[in-house]
Amino acid sequence: MFEKCTEVRQWLNEFNRKWMFAGGWAIDLHIGEETRHHEDVEVAAFREDQGQLYETLKSWDLYAVKQKELKRWEGEVLAPPVHEIHAFSPEGQRLEVLLNEKNKHRWRFRRDASVTFEISRMHLQSELGHPYLNPEIVLLYKSTHTTNKDEEDFQNVFPFLNEHQKDWLKQSLMHHQPEHPWLENLLY
Repeated sequence: MFEKCTEVRQWLNEFNRKWMFAGGWAIDLHIGEETRHHEDVEVAAFREDQGQLYETLKSWDLYAVKQKELKRWEGEVLAPPVHEIHAFSPEGQRLEVLLNEKNKHRWRFRRDASVTFEISRMHLQSELGHPYLNPEIVLLYKSTHTTNKDEEDFQNVFPFLNEHQKDWLKQSLMHHQPEHPWLENLLY
């Protein structure tokens, strides 16, 4: 179980900055089992560490998403709103890196900088040692354009969220997506 996560940790072994699994893998790592098939692997890293990331993955084909198109990334500084890097290894492996913002000791939600989280508490670690983004932060990202897969992730992880996680997600959704249907589960 979680063999893909173990493989990704090997790929990022030389990246000595904070990074964590994001997306559906983060949800499954929190639950402790793979609940669905994952088409890709997403990891979160901080924007300020992109130079080190480039050095770590420079033998890969690297692309940044700019204006909804993949453009080759040659290590130039990627400024907002660019936040997505797609990496393709010579062996055909794929990795998506999501650049995150921070302000001193607080992570900032890319879509609304007033939504923050203390960096020292924004990630957890699985029993196998895989770092992953807190599920409430993952769900906040998934709330913007919720797909069936995102709804499935919410339903699967909801019983595994503690009251603090539910409250933070509720407050963040009330601020960012006040009409989101997940609020019904979080309010009652």
